[in-house]
Amino acid sequence: MRHLIIVTVLWAFSFSLIGEYLAGKVDSDFAVLLRVLIAAAVFLPFTLWRGLPSRLVAGFWLAGALQFGVTYLCLYRSFAVLTVPEVLLFTVLTPIYVTLLDDALARRLNRWALLAAAVAVSGGIIIRFQPLEGEYLTGFLLLQLANLTFAAGQVLCRRLLQHYPVSQPLHRFFGHFFLGALLLALPSYLVFGNPARLPHTAMQWSVLVYMGLFATALGMYWWVKGSTRVSAGTLAIMNELHVPVGLLVNVLIWNRDTDLTRLALGGAVILASLWVNHQGRSRLPAPAAA
Repeated sequence: MRHLIIVTVLWAFSFSLIGEYLAGKVDSDFAVLLRVLIAAAVFLPFTLWRGLPSRLVAGFWLAGALQFGVTYLCLYRSFAVLTVPEVLLFTVLTPIYVTLLDDALARRLNRWALLAAAVAVSGGIIIRFQPLEGEYLTGFLLLQLANLTFAAGQVLCRRLLQHYPVSQPLHRFFGHFFLGALLLALPSYLVFGNPARLPHTAMQWSVLVYMGLFATALGMYWWVKGSTRVSAGTLAIMNELHVPVGLLVNVLIWNRDTDLTRLALGGAVILASLWVNHQGRSRLPAPAAA
């Protein structure tokens, strides 16, 4: 759990940094590409190329392509047709996707985990909800694809590590995750990138380096590592915890207007979802002895 909490804080700071220094100023495809390149450079010196299950390696390439390829391409493009409040509102469904995908792969339906995820989503909606205006169907569909692929990447990594136990530690093969991300991030920049909007200040470069080293490299590594140590329901809920934490960081550092009552209420509901998930796990039958 502590790995997921640390990453939640890291990503909470990242949202504010992106909004202040990168959004609308630096080409988004370049930003994603640089993050992936930095993260890949961190792990490639440790990466094993032989002696690993081929399905494990292929799965990590696929997960990287999903989480840092499809997800981020759709997310950044949604801003062209949605307002920021609409983007925030449409991202709260990720916990539901995590729970449903994990249940589908396990060929079961854990109603308690689904209920806990739904409670977490309701907490996110309490915090983020704004009236919708204008044409938003395209943006909604883009964000649901982004949510779905981000959830799929998480569930895939978690299940790969459970089904293909290896003697090597995670950092010895996590570089394959970012190589998979590079398969989409590089072509996307080459096709859609705008060289005229590269970073031009020391602060912008510093933010991108921070994002690559901490939010991307260490953040994704700790998130995947932490996901194997909690239930699928808890993982789903942790996908919603960034909402109150991110807004709190935004208030404390940037002094942005935020409805603190809604923030406190929604945060309490999200925390309550952890209790719901714990209650469900305690009621599940113990696995049969071998």
